[in-house]
Amino acid sequence: MQTYKVLIVDDEAGMRSGAERSIEGYEIQLPEFSDRVNFTVTAAATGAEAAEIIAAAKPDIILLDYKLPDITGLDLLEKAGDGIRDIAVIMITAFASLEVAVTATKRGAFDFLAKPFTPEELRATLQKAARHIYLQRKARKLEEEKRHIRFQFISVLAHELKSPLSAVEGYMHLMNERVKGEALKDYESIVERSLIRLGGMRKLVLDLLDLTRLESGRKKRELAPLDLAKQAVNAADAVAEQAKTAGVKLELRLPPELPLNADSGEMDMILSNLLTNAVKYNKPGGKVTLEIEASQGWVNIICRDTGIGMTKEESGRLFLEFTRIKNAHTRNIPGSGLGLSIVDKVVKLYGGNVTVESEYGKGTTFRVCLKSAVPAQQSAGKQ
Repeated sequence: MQTYKVLIVDDEAGMRSGAERSIEGYEIQLPEFSDRVNFTVTAAATGAEAAEIIAAAKPDIILLDYKLPDITGLDLLEKAGDGIRDIAVIMITAFASLEVAVTATKRGAFDFLAKPFTPEELRATLQKAARHIYLQRKARKLEEEKRHIRFQFISVLAHELKSPLSAVEGYMHLMNERVKGEALKDYESIVERSLIRLGGMRKLVLDLLDLTRLESGRKKRELAPLDLAKQAVNAADAVAEQAKTAGVKLELRLPPELPLNADSGEMDMILSNLLTNAVKYNKPGGKVTLEIEASQGWVNIICRDTGIGMTKEESGRLFLEFTRIKNAHTRNIPGSGLGLSIVDKVVKLYGGNVTVESEYGKGTTFRVCLKSAVPAQQSAGKQ
């Protein structure tokens, strides 16, 4: 419930009391926002009194008489200046004219109401003003949130890119200054470290593109029959070298085939992110198990690892954008912090969900349930 303060400025006591009676207890519904608005009323008989109220307790709506004992309503508007920028001013007068209406609008008035008016006309004008204020403030709040989110995004992106860029720049200076001599082979380790850093930046950019396309709804989806079991094997092959280097064993528990109607790229996003994380956050000699099963229109993807695990608090932040779990074990593990956020968004496209169970020091299990990725034969039969 929103409560708007209404200031009635009129030198006629009967007009003030009549308007107060019409407004007090009046309530309007804003169906497009599922919100309601009611009003509190304050009254003033002169321009000077009104100016004090505006300065002390800024009202949301002003019902302003054109002719006041000390100054005109137009003069009060001009005197208030920027002080009425966020106030909906409704001019009321028995001397209505096009010239006065135009002048009042130029000086910041929102609407014009000619005397005499009925309680219904007053309420209708008040409703229009209240809706205007509500929408105006809602738009301003959304714009502020947009600026805040943009600032956060740029700050995080700059932070994520600054470290690898500085590292690569440092390596290039070492090579330029020939600190290891003139032989090219002496710089192989520097080149390798530079390529790793550049690969991390490239992945960050690609993840950002995927995330942007998903959130904007502009990602082109191509739903077609595919074999998820075969796609899982390909995803495992893609991380096999990384797993071997880390001393992590990969185990697949898959049906001979699992035909689905799905987008191949989206399935790859899910499988690749789950497997890559399971290997990355594992321990030497650890194990990653990927299991896929289909049951009653659902496809369940379970990825278990025997890695470093997470606390309950860390698990709760896992699917937020740019979230990377940082502790003594993960501080030096590279990543964009976007992978699981992308997984979560892709899974929702299939009416499903992704959950995580983890125990610090023992390992983590991710469960992905896809509701609409049903076997292709069933999907075809329903068309």
